[in-house]
Amino acid sequence: MTNILMFCLFVVIVLVLCILTSLNSYDKLRKHYQDLQVSYHNLEKLNTELRAQRHDYLNHLQVVYGLLELKEYEELYSYLSPVYKNIQKTGKALKTSKPAINALLKAKMDEAENRKIDFYIEVKTDLKNLKVEDWEMCKVLSNLIDNAITALEEKETDKKIRIDMTEDRECYLFSVSNNGPMIPRSMQEEIFKPGVTSKIENGHGMGLHIVQTVIKEYKGKMNLSSTEEETTFSFCFPKKKEGE
Repeated sequence: MTNILMFCLFVVIVLVLCILTSLNSYDKLRKHYQDLQVSYHNLEKLNTELRAQRHDYLNHLQVVYGLLELKEYEELYSYLSPVYKNIQKTGKALKTSKPAINALLKAKMDEAENRKIDFYIEVKTDLKNLKVEDWEMCKVLSNLIDNAITALEEKETDKKIRIDMTEDRECYLFSVSNNGPMIPRSMQEEIFKPGVTSKIENGHGMGLHIVQTVIKEYKGKMNLSSTEEETTFSFCFPKKKEGE
């Protein structure tokens, strides 16, 4: 009788562990699906905007040609200025070989513009040999940019965010900077822990922990620098080696 009870208990324990494992796998798949949905939405939005721009090119050329014929040069400059700015803005976000990352940068650029934040992007790499999955990279950039936007909420003017992407022989290098308030030194290590936040990162208690988790998973490195003038989260990922 004792052996039967022990066997039943063993079976129950195994079943519980199987259920917990299945629930954990389901949760990961659900989060993965949500991330993919966001990337897909950003890609659709970027594709729609590019198609609209292409459709408008002929109309713009007709207006430009008409203004040139009339020698209305000041009017021509006023007309072209916002058109060029819009085209240039989209072009800045299309410099990598990763469509999902390009779409994310464009979406965040639009969000920053709506919040009257100057958003600068400097891309000097195509990220061709990036080992990180596109949706994971989007998760990292999205959380860091969202934190930067939140950090600038209390500023009324002169709000700036800068994204830099470059590479060296071994790694891809990234940084996300903002000119919001300084993160207190006492918080600079704590904010990477799950659930820990500060007034500056209010509402993003899990974001930086997610960022650090992804960076560690892909053998990257993370660094935080925060002063009264600027806060910068910089990180790097090793490149794919030949044959990987």
